[in-house]
Amino acid sequence: MPELPRKLGLFSAVAVLVGSTIGSGIFRSPAGIAARIPHEGLFFLAWIIGAVCVMAGALTYAELAAALPYTGGVFVYLKEGFGPLPAFLFGWAELTIVRASALGAIATVFAEYLLRMLGVEFTRDAVHYVAAGSILLVAMFNVVGVRIGALVQNLTTSAKYLALLALASASLLFGGAGVSTSAAPAVTGGTSISLFGLALISILWVYDGWADVTFVSGEIKRPDRYLPLALIVGTSAVAAIYLLTNLSYTHIFSMAQISRSELVAADVASQLMGGIGVKLVSLAVMISAFGTLNGSMMTGPRIFFAMADHNLFFKRIASVHPRFKTPHIAIGLAAFLASIFVMFRNFEQLADAFVLGIWPFYAGGVAAIYSLRRKQPELPRPYKAAGYPVTPAIFLAAAILLLANALLAERTALLVFAIIAAGVPVFWFWTRTTPRKIG
Repeated sequence: MPELPRKLGLFSAVAVLVGSTIGSGIFRSPAGIAARIPHEGLFFLAWIIGAVCVMAGALTYAELAAALPYTGGVFVYLKEGFGPLPAFLFGWAELTIVRASALGAIATVFAEYLLRMLGVEFTRDAVHYVAAGSILLVAMFNVVGVRIGALVQNLTTSAKYLALLALASASLLFGGAGVSTSAAPAVTGGTSISLFGLALISILWVYDGWADVTFVSGEIKRPDRYLPLALIVGTSAVAAIYLLTNLSYTHIFSMAQISRSELVAADVASQLMGGIGVKLVSLAVMISAFGTLNGSMMTGPRIFFAMADHNLFFKRIASVHPRFKTPHIAIGLAAFLASIFVMFRNFEQLADAFVLGIWPFYAGGVAAIYSLRRKQPELPRPYKAAGYPVTPAIFLAAAILLLANALLAERTALLVFAIIAAGVPVFWFWTRTTPRKIG
């Protein structure tokens, strides 16, 4: 079976993680979080807890990635830890729900801001067509070569990170928190444990994307060293810029104002620079979404490639382009499905389906560390998770909170989980009708 060459260095690996994580969430989600947590101290506590949970996942995956540095990441951890069925279900969920929904949701945000930047009065159809076009464009970048995709990722990640850093710095240096009580009445509502939990779930959604770098493990140089470093450095960088950005928001606006601002970054920029600030932030959001789209296209199709490579999917999907050395058929499949999804579903539907579909497997991947420590104690581990066994348990507790709340609050949760469960008979049929041995 042809192998994907290891061409990605440490900076590119960090860029994949940061670029896949920082999307549009940090520009828009603080409003809903502030509405649930109107107390500034608790607001920051929730963001810190979210960072701790995600860092616990990153530290756990750092051990797994260094020990099993193969294309597919979470797919490989599930297979090695629990067998082929959970791994197949992860790939099945990625194929039927997760990756197409993720690409479609990100492309929708990009399309909306691109049309806004161009001054076009856009319709729903226009957004759908531009979103589908952007999906095909980044697919082309990633088919032509992982270095091209990495270059796009490096540039867009640097741009979005610097944009957030510039906005935060300008807010703290030139802005002021002197908001009068008449302009910003105090929030009188309290914060319950339930509301705090809902806010924490929103924060965990904003952090989503940190695990995507593991999907390209088979293409990262010196994986025993660079993969743990990328997970730890990249996740730390995301947590730091998120906390700094929220600090800048609260420096300019009261919690009441933040809770009413659907695009708080644009409102902060407007306060500092007027209309030009809004345009600059809109450009930053557009670049951010495009970079996240590219990162998702770079990482997600590797799961289909890994499935085929392990004889859990059509072998043709694991083909490597003879010239560009990329999994071109897997990328094409992901782009095709995402283009269909984005034409018929809106952003909220796509985003909800993605989160509900991916988090059970994030949790399973983290839980695999316990199984592998027991089943394969001799497995070389260049890096061992700091704080084990508590570190993985922290992440698993957060995942259980997220999924339990989804079952209670999200009407689409049962449908998503039913689609995942439908993969069980598909697995049974595949393994009994495919003569090849499961790798």
